Amino acid sequence: MVSSKIVSQYFGELPKSEKDRKIKGQTTPLYGSSDVLGLLEQGKLIAWSNGCARDMQKWCLDQDDIESLTKYAIEYGQYLGSEWCQPKADGPWAACDAYRFIRKEWNENAYKEMDFEYYIKVAIGKTGKVLLLASCHPSGS
Repeated sequence: MVSSKIVSQYFGELPKSEKDRKIKGQTTPLYGSSDVLGLLEQGKLIAWSNGCARDMQKWCLDQDDIESLTKYAIEYGQYLGSEWCQPKADGPWAACDAYRFIRKEWNENAYKEMDFEYYIKVAIGKTGKVLLLASCHPSGS
């Protein structure tokens, strides 16, 4: 938690401990859905955190997949709150909106459609020209 650099549009007080990442008093998303969707349409989403990049590999997600999942989260997901995220332990901070959603997907092993629950954390970068994806994974991963 050494870094105090903030790379998101939202600025505020950084957490004092690992367990205190929630942005208190935030009951609505920090970033407007039209702003997030607009950047998505422009192809401005990047897998920002090391954990997100690892999850993309683990779950065989490509750029189109994370864009689709992020769009689904913004349009149909449940806003869970906002919290501070880092790409790695000593990296800069971004204030992210967290979402969860459930959608049906084909499960090759079960040979049928099943419900999959996903979690996504996303922020708009400081310049307003890029979306930072801090987390994108099914539940339980």
